[in-house]
Amino acid sequence: MTDVHDAVHTDEAPVGATIRTGLGADGPVTVPADRYTSASFAALEHDRLWPRVWQLACTVDHVAEPGSVFDYRLADRSVLVVRGADGALRGFENVCLHRGSELCPGSATGLDELRCPYHRWSWDLTGRLREVPSRKGFGVLPPEDYALRSVAVDTWGPLVFVHPGPADDDHPGLVEFLGEVPGDVAWAGLDDFRCRYLVSIPLAANWKTIIDGFSETYHVQGIHREMLGSVDDVDGPQTIWAHHGKLEQRYGLPSPRLRNRPDDEAVWQSFVEVMGERIGIGDKATAGPAPAVPEGSTLRDVLASRLRAHNETKGLDFSAYDDDRLLTMSQYNLFPNITMVVFPDLLSVVRARPGATPDEGVMDVFVFDRVPADPAPPRTPPLDVTLPPDGDLPIGLVLGQDVANAERAQRGLHQPGFTRVTLSDEECRIWNLHRNLEAWLGISPTEITGR
Repeated sequence: MTDVHDAVHTDEAPVGATIRTGLGADGPVTVPADRYTSASFAALEHDRLWPRVWQLACTVDHVAEPGSVFDYRLADRSVLVVRGADGALRGFENVCLHRGSELCPGSATGLDELRCPYHRWSWDLTGRLREVPSRKGFGVLPPEDYALRSVAVDTWGPLVFVHPGPADDDHPGLVEFLGEVPGDVAWAGLDDFRCRYLVSIPLAANWKTIIDGFSETYHVQGIHREMLGSVDDVDGPQTIWAHHGKLEQRYGLPSPRLRNRPDDEAVWQSFVEVMGERIGIGDKATAGPAPAVPEGSTLRDVLASRLRAHNETKGLDFSAYDDDRLLTMSQYNLFPNITMVVFPDLLSVVRARPGATPDEGVMDVFVFDRVPADPAPPRTPPLDVTLPPDGDLPIGLVLGQDVANAERAQRGLHQPGFTRVTLSDEECRIWNLHRNLEAWLGISPTEITGR
């Protein structure tokens, strides 16, 4: 990894370049605004991106037991992730090979077959044709011709990915696609996390509008002002790899954007409001005043000690992590539509999916708990719910604010005088997304200016 700012000026996506904000670029990056609103651009994504790229489908907890099926949907496509009786994970296009009906209309557990509800054709969990009612009327039905259409499936930590291309197609494997990210986050031990719930929120916003809100912290001063007292939203380095990116952001410190530096009481109140549950405080009203800080220590040291103590009550030992690691967020943006927030005690994943039109999308929030590694508890299916954006969302203050902002951001993109999105170095993960989109969609010459 280099620390050379000039890497951001090349025509190719800079590999392993660490971007620090405020270094003074020659000018902003701009991207055509109609990429967020154009039906033709969405059609290009539908044809050239989504059928060819690895994408997060569900978690291992969703399909932990034999007979578990998860229905992963993206626009008009549907893939069934199936745990077979042999323990293997497989993926199949969700279509009955009789008349094209949707085979399995939703997720399920405890199955020993996949049976079409229309005419009751059925397949075993390996995709082999099992039963055809009144089979003689069809003549010869070669089993190999009527096996379910398989797609590639692989896992990384607690996450299950699918590649919609045929399982035997010559495409990069998941490990190759993820590139540097698994090695970079190996310290976190992602296998020790279990998915607690998945909340899906349909929004009147393009999938890129949704994920852009998780690709920069420039907006913290706008819609997340509660965070400013306890997060350094300015000095965190960002790393840009070929496809993916990362931000490191320190908590327990006030934002440099604030003119008047908050005292320990203000930092404490901000931290409790934003992530009090990490130190065992579920309600800001019960937090009380800031704890005393021993001589020679800082409030950040005290917060780290409280975080360790709280997790000890859950059987988790964080003595291997120093204070900075406990209170520094690593946020990964995985091309094209995923962001992961990682702390030693916390993992959350946000996925943005396209909807039926460019102005529709779905924001999915996967929330995980860390569990003791020895002995590890059994995996159980997470709670999956779909909720309206104006409802009571169990996703926390900050994510709730991101939901409230997405539709407003999408509406503004339609104004006729607004033709280009303008991006700073702080928003480098967004323009890295667009560089990669151009490559996958075959856009040449580039429509991006400034880099």
